[in-house]
Amino acid sequence: MFGLGWPEIAALVVIALLVFGPEKLPQAAAQAGRTLRNLRRMANNAKEDLQTGLGPEFADFDPADLNPKNFVRKHLTADLEDDWNASGTAAAVPVAATSYAAEPAAELGYGEIPPYDPEAT
Repeated sequence: MFGLGWPEIAALVVIALLVFGPEKLPQAAAQAGRTLRNLRRMANNAKEDLQTGLGPEFADFDPADLNPKNFVRKHLTADLEDDWNASGTAAAVPVAATSYAAEPAAELGYGEIPPYDPEAT
């Protein structure tokens, strides 16, 4: 839970006892629980309102997909997962599909000027 171990949790409990005192600590914990529950309810309602407002064509929309990490993972690694077949080995990918150049370019010798391509500029 949040990367906290037992010593950290015990230290937080001791600090809470010192700050609130043993009489008010249960009331403060209950208030914190209610606040957390209300925040979760508000977040879920906002998510539901967003999904209903977008309409049926976005039924599978998840706001977590807008996070850049999730977006990249979903859209870039999906192609990699499709290349794996059911046996767990990489499927054969045609060479023509993986090469970007139609033919390999010849290396230039020392002092040679590269060819000019008017369409590339």
